[in-house]
Amino acid sequence: MFRNFKTVLNMVFGRGSFNQLDDILQKKRNNTFMVFLVDDVFKESELKKRIPLMDKDYLIWVNVSDEPKTKYVDSLTKQIKDYSKLLPDGVIGIGGGSTMDLAKAVSIMLTNSGSAADYQGWDLVKNPAVYHVGIPTLAGTGSEVSRTTVLTGPTKKLGINSDYTVFDQIVLDPELIKGAPKDQRFYTGMDCYIHCIESLKGTFLNAFSKGYAEKAMDLCLSVFLDNTPDNDDNLMIASYFGGMSIAYSQVGVAHALSYGLSFVLGVHHGIGNCIAFDYLEDYYKESVYEFRRMMDKQNVTIPRNIMSNITNEQLETMINVSLVLKPVWENALGPNWEKIMTREKIRDLYLRM
Repeated sequence: MFRNFKTVLNMVFGRGSFNQLDDILQKKRNNTFMVFLVDDVFKESELKKRIPLMDKDYLIWVNVSDEPKTKYVDSLTKQIKDYSKLLPDGVIGIGGGSTMDLAKAVSIMLTNSGSAADYQGWDLVKNPAVYHVGIPTLAGTGSEVSRTTVLTGPTKKLGINSDYTVFDQIVLDPELIKGAPKDQRFYTGMDCYIHCIESLKGTFLNAFSKGYAEKAMDLCLSVFLDNTPDNDDNLMIASYFGGMSIAYSQVGVAHALSYGLSFVLGVHHGIGNCIAFDYLEDYYKESVYEFRRMMDKQNVTIPRNIMSNITNEQLETMINVSLVLKPVWENALGPNWEKIMTREKIRDLYLRM
């Protein structure tokens, strides 16, 4: 059975397109209010003044110093419900990939009972989310186009994977990613690059995924090896294309290992992917060399020896978290992946980090 793939319904792309947000939202306002979830790094920025708030709207500054957690989603959902007994007309997320994930998760939990942890998995969401808009201020995660909102729960790091997760509207304004810290920009951009490699080398590969991944990979190489005036535009489109590529395929070994690093050590997703990918010559040899070239060109380093104080219990937890991602391993290594990627092999890869 072929997947009936849901995409973002509406997209605006271009420098200055953030200025159209008010017009976009006006068509969705229905005499209640809009919720704006905005990364708190912008609390004292010029961007704050440009957010089209109306009298009843609710602005929440979200903190994404840690990876998004189900308990934080539950807390934000309660905060909004305490603000008003009415459902908001929409939830607008403004920030990086973690803020995108929070906006998607909160929009779902406003119309579904229980905890966000109850919906970690595939197609568990019962009720449609409220209208939700994604406006990325970093580029690379592909969260703006993904049907997944990646969350760390009490026992696992696993996404809410649902057609209801997909944004109804995204605004891709390359001006918003200008000035991002160099290292953060690189780590997030490499999330896109690694998406593409894992898609192209995966057993789920198809013409749809291949077309998007190849173009996104070329754009990433251009951004991080060449210095051109349209780098921000290219990186934002690379992120979109990279997200589209894995939507009809899957990610691979680096992402599976990164989930374990994040759950146990709190390593941010983009950094975790970079740490893991650097040790995967056996699986993505030429691409790992290419990754190192980009890292040298950008004068970026990745953390080393992060496992030096790891306990055996923590290591076993990391392995367990990684092994939960069965579709990811199958894409990376085929249907017999369990015979190839044993616990001992995963342990060895982690200990090398």
